[in-house]
Amino acid sequence: MYPILKLTQTIQVLPSQSVYQRRAVQQPMLPGLEPEPLEEPRPVRSNRQLAEVLASVAELLELQHGNPYRIQAYRNAARAILDLHEPVTEIIARGEPLPIAGLGRRMQAHIAELLQRGTLTFSHDLLPQSLPVGARHLLTIEHIGPRTALRLYEELGIDSAEKLWQAANEQRLRRLPGFGPRSEERLKQAAARALQRQEPEPPASLGGVA
Repeated sequence: MYPILKLTQTIQVLPSQSVYQRRAVQQPMLPGLEPEPLEEPRPVRSNRQLAEVLASVAELLELQHGNPYRIQAYRNAARAILDLHEPVTEIIARGEPLPIAGLGRRMQAHIAELLQRGTLTFSHDLLPQSLPVGARHLLTIEHIGPRTALRLYEELGIDSAEKLWQAANEQRLRRLPGFGPRSEERLKQAAARALQRQEPEPPASLGGVA
């Protein structure tokens, strides 16, 4: 059974750049005219800001080859919020559900978290079934999980143990961010063992690597 990579990610809504600029300005002031302490900005002030965060989550999940239905749910929620004629903050403050058709409890909870805390925490499972066929072929090789398989497939076009060994032998793996000579050698050895399992005798090109 293939491993499942479960990610827990948090998106944080940061203050605008102008807030940071105001905080960075320090000038001598006359006694009694010192600037008053700035209030911490509320996490979300407008429907547009909320919609932008939800749309960003959809883009992030899409980059991670997430569930397409879940991606669409975030995009639908973002569009629906933009179409509302009343601020979401006022609706939530009254304790009423958002008047958006098909908005599930989980999405309601995400929106409430954004309004209250300025963060959005969600789990995302990168399942083998969601990977391209070529990337799934690499999951039978030691030290390769879904994320590594996806990177090798998309960035180097590797979809087999043979191509993996060849790329490592040519020192192309170490050019990828996060890879180095040691991880490259480890994957080269793992590819060699995978090839040996496929054939009665080790290929001559492998030099008898065990």
